[in-house]
Amino acid sequence: MNLFDITGKKAIVTGAAQGLSKGMAEGLLEAGAEVTIFDISHNTEEVAAEFAAKGYKCHGIRVNIADKKERERAFAKAVSIMEGLDILVNGAGVQRRNKAEEFPLDDWNFVIDVNLTAPFALCQLAVKEFLKRGGGKIVNVASMLSFFGGYTVPAYAASKGGVAQITKAFCNELADKNININAIAPGYMETEMNTQLLNDPDRYKEITARIPAKRWGTPDDLKGIVVFLCSHASDYINGAIIPVDGGYLGR
Repeated sequence: MNLFDITGKKAIVTGAAQGLSKGMAEGLLEAGAEVTIFDISHNTEEVAAEFAAKGYKCHGIRVNIADKKERERAFAKAVSIMEGLDILVNGAGVQRRNKAEEFPLDDWNFVIDVNLTAPFALCQLAVKEFLKRGGGKIVNVASMLSFFGGYTVPAYAASKGGVAQITKAFCNELADKNININAIAPGYMETEMNTQLLNDPDRYKEITARIPAKRWGTPDDLKGIVVFLCSHASDYINGAIIPVDGGYLGR
């Protein structure tokens, strides 16, 4: 048996029309999974069609995952289209920046709704499917800010700390039911979310100097870990928050 084989597995990946989530979706597709992309972007269906044109089984559903009705509708549609669900990757995320004492409550609620409440609710929906089908895999996307407090991003830090904790909480109740739930904690990545840091020469230099790998990560750097966590190779890994950071935390 190939421990890393996920051929024919059915997966939902949120936020996968772009960035890190798109890289993870691509990694699962390349490894043989069927993937439904959830994203609020206007080009969600287009991205899925581009993957399908390459011979992969990929579907796109445009959805605001922060909206309960939309989220539940999209989830049910994905399970129906794929005729099942084996994998959920909660990759969608948003960011807002402001001084902690001035951070708008509307921005706080927006970030928490997308980054924490939606993944929690999708985990619940996925687990109910997995319990009917005998098991499954969930991969949440945490952050370096699951460990650190960050700067001018209190809502993001709170949401990613919460992602780490719900990952552990779900594990405690479900690990004996053939359900694995782990989280990836990306380090500093070259994505649109980090444009402000990438365009700040001093901060970019400072951060890069701390990364032993001497470079920022890319979406391709998450392909291997997500395939691993969705395969039988990780069957005894549960409740873990795994840094993918080029060694950043080690400094």
